[in-house]
Amino acid sequence: MATEQTTAQLPWPAAGLDVAALIRDGWEPMAFTEYVVKIHSRCNLACDYCYMYEMADQSWSKQPKVMSRRVFDDTCRMIREHAQRHSLPAVDIVFHGGEPLLAGKRNLEYFARTARAALEPDTHVRFGIQTNGVLIDEEFLRICDQWGIRIGVSLDGSVRGHDRHRLDRRGEGSYRQVVAGLTQLLAPEWRHLFSGLLCTIDLQNEPVETYEALTRFEPPAVDFMLPHSNWETPPPGKTADESVTPYADWLIAIFERWYGAPELETTVRLFGNIIELLLGGRMSSEAVGLDAVRLVVIETDGSLEQVDELKSAFDGATKLSIRGPGNPLDLALQEPSIVARQIGLAALADSCLACPVHTVCGGGHYVHRYRADTGFRNPSVYCADLRKLIQNIESRVRADVGSVLER
Repeated sequence: MATEQTTAQLPWPAAGLDVAALIRDGWEPMAFTEYVVKIHSRCNLACDYCYMYEMADQSWSKQPKVMSRRVFDDTCRMIREHAQRHSLPAVDIVFHGGEPLLAGKRNLEYFARTARAALEPDTHVRFGIQTNGVLIDEEFLRICDQWGIRIGVSLDGSVRGHDRHRLDRRGEGSYRQVVAGLTQLLAPEWRHLFSGLLCTIDLQNEPVETYEALTRFEPPAVDFMLPHSNWETPPPGKTADESVTPYADWLIAIFERWYGAPELETTVRLFGNIIELLLGGRMSSEAVGLDAVRLVVIETDGSLEQVDELKSAFDGATKLSIRGPGNPLDLALQEPSIVARQIGLAALADSCLACPVHTVCGGGHYVHRYRADTGFRNPSVYCADLRKLIQNIESRVRADVGSVLER
C-alpha cells in the first residue's frame, strides 16, 4: 500500500509545476462548474474495492458523519460568490458520500432548497445524486422530483457480478436491495429522474453478460469505471507485459456488442466520448480527453479537496493547501494539483506526447498516473489498454464513415 508523501518526495505537480510562470505566460484558470458535495461521509455498504474506505487514505474517519446545515449554508455562499465573480451561467451540484441518502430526507430537501435560493436566478443549478440505491423509496423520489435531482445508481451487472464485491454490513450481497430501490426509480412517474448506471469493471465478470444485465433496466447512460489503481498498486490482472491488455479486451467485447446493435440501447459514456474526440469534437471527461477538469469536492466539514478517487493513491493525496484571505474556491484555482488538471498537453509525460492517440486518451484518468518517484506526470497504468481500445474504436468508426462517404 502506498504511503504518505512529502512535497520533496512528490516532484510533480506539488513541487514541479510553476503556476506563477504559467500565469505570467498568459494562462488563466477556469472556474469550478461542478461541485461534488459530501453530505454524508459514511456508507451502509462495505464494497471491498472502495477507494474511500479500503485504500491508502483513511481521512473519512475524521470527517463529521453528516454535513451540517450551517456548513451547507456557508458552502452555498462560497459557490455563489465564485459563480458571480466568474459569471457562470450554470453549475452542477452532485450530492455524494459515502452514501448520500444516509443524510436523511429532510436534510436533502433543505440542501436542495437552500442551494436554489442562494444561487438562482443568477446561476442555474443542476442537481445530481450518486447512490448505491439501497435506500431509495417513494418519499425520496418525491423530493428529487420536486427539486430536479437526477439520480445515478451504482450497479455492477448481474447478481453474481455485483455481489462479488458490493456487500452489505452483514457480508451479504446487496444486489436484491439495490434492484428493489432501482425498480421504484423506474416507475413511470419517476423514470425521468434516472441519469444512469455506474459499473466498476471486474475482469472476473463476463463483459457482454455484464452489459446486458445493465441494459435490462433501460438506463439512459452507463459508465464503466476502471478500478482506481496506479503504478504503485496495479489493478487486478495487469502485468508488466504491455501486450497483455485485459481491460481493453473486456471493454472491446462490450463495444462490439453495443456498436453492432441494430438500435441504440443506451449511451456508454466512455465509448461516446472516445468517438466524439476521434471525430474532432471536444468534451469534458475525467477519463479521456484534454479538456480542463473544473470539478472540486466539498467534504462534510466544508473543506475543499480534489476528486476523492485520489484517495486510492496515497494518504493526503486529495488535500489542498489553501492559504490567504479570500474565497477558498478562487484560491484553489492556483493550487498546483488543480492547475495540473487544467493545462491539457502541458500535464502529459513525454511518452504520452509521443503516442499517436494522446489527444484522445489525454493521458487517461489523472488518478491512474501516480508513481511514487514521479508523482502524476506519467502515463496511465492502463496506458496499453487505453491505446488498444481507442485504436479499435477508431478502426470501426473510420470504416463506417468511409463506407458512407463512398456511397
